[in-house]
Amino acid sequence: MKAYFDCSSGISGDMILGALLDSGVPLAVLEKELSRLKLEGYELSVSEVSRAGMRALKADVLISEAGDASHKARRWKDVKELIEASTLPPHIKKSGLDIFRRLFKAEAIVHGGEYTTVHLHELGAVDCMVDIFGTLIGLDILGIKEVYASGINLGSGTVKTAHGLLPVPAPATVELLRGVPVYISDVPRELTTPTGAVLISSIASGFGAMPEMILKKIGIGAGGAELKDRPNILRIFTGELDKHYTGPSDDVVVVETNIDDMNPQIYQYVMDRLFDAGALDVFITQGIMKKGRPGIMITVLCQEGDKPEVIRTLMTETTSIGVRFYKADRQILKRTIKPQKTCYGTIRFKEVELPDGSIRSSAEYDDCREVAERLGIPLRSVISTIEKT
Repeated sequence: MKAYFDCSSGISGDMILGALLDSGVPLAVLEKELSRLKLEGYELSVSEVSRAGMRALKADVLISEAGDASHKARRWKDVKELIEASTLPPHIKKSGLDIFRRLFKAEAIVHGGEYTTVHLHELGAVDCMVDIFGTLIGLDILGIKEVYASGINLGSGTVKTAHGLLPVPAPATVELLRGVPVYISDVPRELTTPTGAVLISSIASGFGAMPEMILKKIGIGAGGAELKDRPNILRIFTGELDKHYTGPSDDVVVVETNIDDMNPQIYQYVMDRLFDAGALDVFITQGIMKKGRPGIMITVLCQEGDKPEVIRTLMTETTSIGVRFYKADRQILKRTIKPQKTCYGTIRFKEVELPDGSIRSSAEYDDCREVAERLGIPLRSVISTIEKT
């Protein structure tokens, strides 16, 4: 099963839980699985509500004042020990540890210090633990193997935190959504929380338009506030991908510049710096420019958030006096990197799933090159031998 998260009104942990429950996750089963985390002093409450006339499920983690459920600050060591001591399945534990590690690292970047020493306040509370593990468990119960999502609505204004009044989006939210398409709206409140940000950026395989799918269910989770001009909801569409689906689609920015007066020795260095700046791809096209001069067009593909640094790099590292840029849609095939044993040792292979479901596999160039240099044999021989195995 595949799922698509419509985040047009933002995303938070309780919205995800509500939408998953509305998608068919049995509350009793979810509570039983969450009990393996050994958290006490909370209750998961679920109610049907209306948001701008749309029915939705509202999930709330009700906290008691006693014991482990107090909103105490936690360090990475505390959270790690709690997760490792649970009886949750190994893959749920690993995913939860990875997600919380990202939360702590984001807090460390924002506030300074090492992630092993910073404290999480509202992020370390029991409701955050329930939201994160409830999401992982809910996706597992529904058999959802892949998640895609829309661009993320962040809201606007300010939000009250343990560190005081902060602008929306909160600093930790921004850090967790690096590389993800986001936008600010005219809604004067926080629509995307750090918990929602870390969850969607951790579980989603791609962002953009909804992939073609045979729709099975729609689950609707409610946010806490009633908004004036739109329903405050998160919709999760679940189904099977259409057999003709060629992979997730998203928006990229194309940045181009023409150059006819730069030392050609510099181009490789420039390309390396562009990749450091966040470029998804860089390529060079030869052509004839004005006055009959041979010239070069450098083309860079990047995400919107990386555009300023890409432009700065082009302006700084080349003789360009101007660039042009525009948005473009792209469709990509699903790809995975898998290590395989060969006669030369372990080599990484890129596996691409074609529209008909078949797999195209090829050895990674860098691994083949390393073998050729280490053994002192032609690269073409290494590639040929690996392709035959």
